[in-house]
Amino acid sequence: SDVTFVVGREQQKVFAHRCVLACRCQAFRGMLSQGQASNEDSPSSVSLQGPFILGNVQPEVFLAVIEFLYTNSVTLNSHIVLEVLTSSVEYGLQDLCKLCIKFIKDTLSVEQVCEALQAAVTYGQTDLQQHCLAFIEGCTAAVMRTQGFHELSDVVLAQVLRSDRLAVDELDLVQAVREWAHVSSAVLERPVPEVAALPVQELRLPLLAPSELATLESHNQQDPLIPVESIAAAWRCHALRRGTGLPARLCRPRRGTRARHHHRHLHPH
Repeated sequence: SDVTFVVGREQQKVFAHRCVLACRCQAFRGMLSQGQASNEDSPSSVSLQGPFILGNVQPEVFLAVIEFLYTNSVTLNSHIVLEVLTSSVEYGLQDLCKLCIKFIKDTLSVEQVCEALQAAVTYGQTDLQQHCLAFIEGCTAAVMRTQGFHELSDVVLAQVLRSDRLAVDELDLVQAVREWAHVSSAVLERPVPEVAALPVQELRLPLLAPSELATLESHNQQDPLIPVESIAAAWRCHALRRGTGLPARLCRPRRGTRARHHHRHLHPH
């Protein structure tokens, strides 16, 4: 080998060949050319071997990238695949990215689906987003109990809540969003109503029965989550017996919505 990487907090040494890395990956070509230039400018400070310090990546993840560069294949497992996907995007390795996405689809689980969806949105992988959302729609209640659900960003959670095919009742969704908001509030050190502002807009409060809405309103006074205007709009729908003045999606039952008598007034079709 003629180049060395020191990887992760473990400072594991990984040995490789400049010609292979430079030929296979433009990002490595740039990194190695900079190292070579530094060596020519100051021979005493940097050896041809490197080393290049990569402290923010796990050795197992970096070795998977190196394996791909040498063999055009990769050995993946559920513990590293999302980080390998991240590295494939950072290094511009589209074929490795495709292999990661295929592995994620083939091995997707309740525990991992939210983290996979978050990564898919972050890296603009539309096909993987759709696959993850379809998975969540099939087992919504189980997914809402996972740690990954509580770690979703507000943007991604709002995207999930826009779905008509979630297999859960709206009252359970409200409670799940409340729990998510408290976790996010603690992590981000921001008020609950502030962190939840975007997802709350996707809650379909008019679907709740008057007794449920009254209980929610009382709870909301003690533990603010939902803007008063949103609750007032839901009450207005009950009073007028139609979803006047609200986006149509907020009056449309989801796949898992329990039927209430007033639903026929909100969404007759």
